Amino acid sequence: MSPILTKTGLIEGRLIQRYKRFLADVELADGSMVTAHCTNTGSMKSCWEAGDRVLLERAANPDRKLKFTWLACERPGGWVGVETGMPNRVMAEAARRDAIPGLSGLRKIRTEVKYGAENSRIDVLALDAENRQVFIEVKNATLKDGDFVLFPDAVSERGAKHLRELQAMLREGHRAVIAFFIHRMDVAAFDAAREIDPAYATELDKAAAAGVRVLPVSADMRAAPQADGSWSLSWSLPGLLPWTRR
Repeated sequence: MSPILTKTGLIEGRLIQRYKRFLADVELADGSMVTAHCTNTGSMKSCWEAGDRVLLERAANPDRKLKFTWLACERPGGWVGVETGMPNRVMAEAARRDAIPGLSGLRKIRTEVKYGAENSRIDVLALDAENRQVFIEVKNATLKDGDFVLFPDAVSERGAKHLRELQAMLREGHRAVIAFFIHRMDVAAFDAAREIDPAYATELDKAAAAGVRVLPVSADMRAAPQADGSWSLSWSLPGLLPWTRR
């Protein structure tokens, strides 16, 4: 399967610590230490331990205070994607190629469009073959518990708001989709994190019953060393995981 998106020129390191939510100290191969930006504001439980191999992307803006962004972490079961903006970019490109598993016939793709009564932005907005608007909310799902991946990994009032907004779009006659981007390959099923955020789990069940499509999208993320010593990461979307309520 051809990758949907590929990142090149990435830098390998070893994770020392993640702290203050947004910061990660990393030791590079030459022994130097850098502090990388962490875009994931959740608990990141099961995503990392000190000493794990990580991949960093150098900032395009030379004036940025933090010169690197943390993209991925290697765990015993494989690589885990920790950069929360990447699922949106992969899903938007997949929509442009009409390659989202379980959701075909999309066209006229737009991203980050304001909508709804609660001042939200939809990650991907498209039209289907019948000219109906398709609202697609994308969530980065990485919390591993046994063979399951769960979402969210911390209480998410914002996530519940997005589910309410999607249900409102249904009532207006549009289509609505919540896509959980399964950003690791060592899991076999998806569910809401019912113990961590029971309110979110209840709202997800309510949204699904109302007609919001729930798509646990399996992301095949591959890391590869390059001849120049850098690394690449590529993402493809081979299919869906089952949603199994625990």
